[in-house]
Amino acid sequence: MHKMRPLYRSLSLFFPRTRRRVAEPWCKCISNTSAFNAAAAPADLNRFVARTKTCGELRSANVGQEVTLCGWIQYQRQGQFVVLRDFQGLTQIIIPQDEAASHLKKVLCNTPVESVVRVTGTVVSRPPGQTNPRMPTGEIEVKAETVEVFNTCKKLPFEMKDFIKKNEALRMQYRYLDLRSAQLQHNLRLRSQMVMRMREYLCNCYGFVDVETPTLFKKTPGGAKEFVVPSHEPGKFYSLPQSPQQFKQLLMIGGLDRYFQVARCYRDEGSKPDRQPEFTQIDIEMSFVDQAGIRALIEGLLQYSWPEEKGSLETPFPSISYSEALATYGTDKPDTRFGMKIVDISDVFRNVEAGFLQKSLSEPEGTVKAICIPQGARHLQKKDLESLNELAKSQFNQAIFHFILRSDGSVKSQLSKYLNEEQKLELIRTVQANTEDLVLVAAGGHEKVCSALGKVRLVSADLLEERGVPLRDSSAFHFLWVTDFPLFLLKEENPNELESAHHPFTAPLPSDEHLLYTDPAKVCGQHYDLVLNGSEVGGGSIRIHNAKQQRFILESVLKEDSELLSHLLEALDSGAPPHGGIALGLDRLICLIVGAPSIRDVIAFPKSFKGRDLMSNAPDYVAPEELEPYHVQVMWPSAEAEASAN
Repeated sequence: MHKMRPLYRSLSLFFPRTRRRVAEPWCKCISNTSAFNAAAAPADLNRFVARTKTCGELRSANVGQEVTLCGWIQYQRQGQFVVLRDFQGLTQIIIPQDEAASHLKKVLCNTPVESVVRVTGTVVSRPPGQTNPRMPTGEIEVKAETVEVFNTCKKLPFEMKDFIKKNEALRMQYRYLDLRSAQLQHNLRLRSQMVMRMREYLCNCYGFVDVETPTLFKKTPGGAKEFVVPSHEPGKFYSLPQSPQQFKQLLMIGGLDRYFQVARCYRDEGSKPDRQPEFTQIDIEMSFVDQAGIRALIEGLLQYSWPEEKGSLETPFPSISYSEALATYGTDKPDTRFGMKIVDISDVFRNVEAGFLQKSLSEPEGTVKAICIPQGARHLQKKDLESLNELAKSQFNQAIFHFILRSDGSVKSQLSKYLNEEQKLELIRTVQANTEDLVLVAAGGHEKVCSALGKVRLVSADLLEERGVPLRDSSAFHFLWVTDFPLFLLKEENPNELESAHHPFTAPLPSDEHLLYTDPAKVCGQHYDLVLNGSEVGGGSIRIHNAKQQRFILESVLKEDSELLSHLLEALDSGAPPHGGIALGLDRLICLIVGAPSIRDVIAFPKSFKGRDLMSNAPDYVAPEELEPYHVQVMWPSAEAEASAN
């Protein structure tokens, strides 16, 4: 046995304890992002390829050098020069005007824009007064000596200039052209850099294991609608997983301890500006962890990978409970870049002799609440107030009343006749209104009133910003943790039944576990969301690691067929450690960082609002004979049904 000891010693190099001793000091020395970026050697962009320099890197220091550039012709001007573009920038190419260079001039002047060429020449300084400070390469130009046309370009459906506005459908149809734009290039490169930094942080600093999980799985209960994929077995289908949730829990049961994945996820739902059928998550799971541990990990991850040009992130991020978020902002994903918080004014109206107010206050959880819009009376018109009221009625069946504080101190409102002077002053003090402020009031059940005012708050902010009122700083990034969500919600289609607020694998708060068996609707879960500027960018939970509790929730609370999850229940009964995790929505996070209007601007090949790939025209028809091996037959809708659908 003694002869085996050297082998054991060599194997010990792979043990976590030994690896940490190496990794931790190294991680500390690069934990300062700015210092690490400054110390990192620049990437060699010209190795292995047919150029010596990119179109964005030449400066005055390169004057006199012979260089070879490859790229697309962006401009041709007066037969004297062209501008060459590649992924890194622009370089002006001077066309010699002497007779000896007539062939060179003919090629560069007659080759269509967006053709791909290689140019060799000498770097020279631009003449005095002709430098371009808007171009990083604006102090130099390249005097062409040879040119080779790799490929000419036909007439394109739109010009490749950033100031040319293209509609989104056209951009998506010709995505390979749209990708040439400086903005999309920037977005995709920043996305790549952030993902790389996240990998460094998780793997090198904290020993996470990057594990790929299956894309073809089985349909399981809970969560969003899944895509199904036919198989060769009659009547049997795969399902595309909406997330690796079950797999990452199984990895914890398998003893991996720390997992992450840049995961592809699928949901059979319509697209929105911040959602599409296929998307990407930074998926993370840990064993023996609590909420505080997950939150600290994510704060460090974001701080480490955050783009330098966007400033620094202050941690820890603030935290708010779900109930407090709803009461203060009317939503579980509040935008905290501006005020206009919801204020409870029930006491002001407690003794007001108005029947509809007293009826509202007498309801279960009846309340009167308000938001104060600074200078709203100056910037919002009567039609705006009517629009806000219609919004609250149509979406929440909730009436909205308004008060305007005039410059003479008087109050204008539909409710003025019900209030005495003391009550008016108390209202002004409670909502902290000033002259020309607009106060919007709603009365009714707590949740409905808060939700209506929360929506009105956001729409009012949009209206104010349209009128030139600075309200939300587009360069600010306000992260917020929202915690203590209800574990279950009433189903909209059947209020007598419950559904998971997050997913069926979320553990209840330990203090609420006893309510599972008596009043599950009152149970709060160990679920936490990460919100950025009013958008949810991450969500996770501490998981149920007890098979008996998981089975009870599935069968008795959610009324689900637990046999569909027999693999997970059996695994939980096989020595499952306590575990929890989170998933960051990568597309949505990058979208917010770069200030894009849609996640489609940070995805290389996105889907349209209807879930279509306009470039390839997917989804497309499949011939009946190709469907035959899958035992699938298409049932075409009747003409009447098709007409009603359209």
